[in-house]
Amino acid sequence: MTQDTDELDSLVRKRIRALRVAQGWSLEDLAARANVSQSTLSRIENGRRRLALDQLVTLARALDTSLDQLVETATDDIVSHPMIDGTHQLMRWPIKADPGMTVVRQRMTNPPPDNPSRMRAHPGREWLVVLSGTAILLLGNRRFRIETNQAAEFPTMLPHAIGAEGGPCEILGIFDRDARRGHQRGEDAGSTGNANRPSP
Repeated sequence: MTQDTDELDSLVRKRIRALRVAQGWSLEDLAARANVSQSTLSRIENGRRRLALDQLVTLARALDTSLDQLVETATDDIVSHPMIDGTHQLMRWPIKADPGMTVVRQRMTNPPPDNPSRMRAHPGREWLVVLSGTAILLLGNRRFRIETNQAAEFPTMLPHAIGAEGGPCEILGIFDRDARRGHQRGEDAGSTGNANRPSP
């Protein structure tokens, strides 16, 4: 076998064992789920038995994953750099696995808008965590106080806005494709209150 094949072989074996341990399963547990003998599974994990495609398919299914994920190799472009938007004090990272999703980091100093017309609604979902300070999330007719290290997830079809309370706060938000497009359309239309929203 080539060095690359040897490395993939070792990676797959380690991955099988790691997934089994993460589930809290013994060799016996996984062997029963995959309908293989415990000794066969032990030899697969320890490199004393050749990896057969049919067994990998069965093990992937038993481990609640796919064959593609089981044999996926490491990628070189692990580290990515943010795009900086100095005007809105934003850092953006696209998620490579799902190009429609974006991660945004923003520092906010303004309170949420007091005018309901400045709240936005659009398709999608958003998730955010407060890294420092306290944020106020207006969602429909409700008001949520989100402290440092607390998170919120909500459908963006509800009118929403977010701002700081009692001083600056910093948030990290994840936007799906629809939510990202909704905020971009709001910016293009000259929507007010951009300083109060993390705009992907």
